[in-house]
Amino acid sequence: MRRNFWAPSTAIYTADEVRLSNGNSGDGRLSKNERREAAREKARIQRDEQKKKDRRTKWILQGSVGLALVAIVAVIALVLVNSNQPAGPGPQNFASDGVQISQGFIATPTAALEADADPIPSVHDEESGVLDIQIYVDYLCPICGSFEQTNGAYIESLVDNGAATLEVHPITILDRLSLGSRYSSRAVNAVACVADTSPNDFYAYHALLLSDGIQPEENTSGLSDVDLIELLDIAGVENTDVIAECINDETFKSWVSNSTARALSDPIPNSDVGAVTGTPTVLVNGIKYEGAVNDLVSFQAFVTQAAGDDFIESSTPTPTATPES
Repeated sequence: MRRNFWAPSTAIYTADEVRLSNGNSGDGRLSKNERREAAREKARIQRDEQKKKDRRTKWILQGSVGLALVAIVAVIALVLVNSNQPAGPGPQNFASDGVQISQGFIATPTAALEADADPIPSVHDEESGVLDIQIYVDYLCPICGSFEQTNGAYIESLVDNGAATLEVHPITILDRLSLGSRYSSRAVNAVACVADTSPNDFYAYHALLLSDGIQPEENTSGLSDVDLIELLDIAGVENTDVIAECINDETFKSWVSNSTARALSDPIPNSDVGAVTGTPTVLVNGIKYEGAVNDLVSFQAFVTQAAGDDFIESSTPTPTATPES
């Protein structure tokens, strides 16, 4: 608090000076010299007070700068520590950056790799006559939803009777269209959590996320983590408590980012196709499907052509094509 220089607590004048300043002198006036001395004394007091104030301000500023520097150093240290931490393991059963589903919708078991490790491509036995279907999908992609809703039952029939294996590669390229919620990334983490803990429930959960009425639209925040957890029960997934914790913690966040980067930069294994440029990317026996995603007849014809002479279409139950509205 700034002091009142004329208050009794700060007055340093003599009794005569006080009397003169209050007009109690004999003639009621100060002499010129007395006024000059009084002015000098007042100025000296003001200078002393200003110096004290300046010293206090300097100490406060120095202290503030010191605290700010400590905070900056702490932040830098935290960033360096986090940047030097290992990426962490990826999910089990995703060694190829995809989950391979065989007859009975059983996932091929594989060990977990580090998030930034090179994937190990699945082995396709070309002599077996079993089709190798690969799909790269983003769970916010409406075209992926259309493909699944049109062709999902047909692909399921091929897998169910052993005519094909299905390898699903979930990637995230549409986070920018989920209003900052990073829905694509969170959804891929969720299916990775399922594959890691209950791999044989992976396909049911994957298909549910792309189903009509469940898959969110672009330019929305998508499903919340609570929604993703609630869908576990609807899909019949086991071990939901463990998976729910994995979803909430976004356990495989590093792997999601790394696996997507690999898909967008590396050639697709077991094919002559380069890196993924969009979703859905669908391959049968290494050949990329270029037809309409919502045309079941076109996809069936492609499967037959890609499979060659060893594939017998009549051995598989073929769903009836749904007419386009």
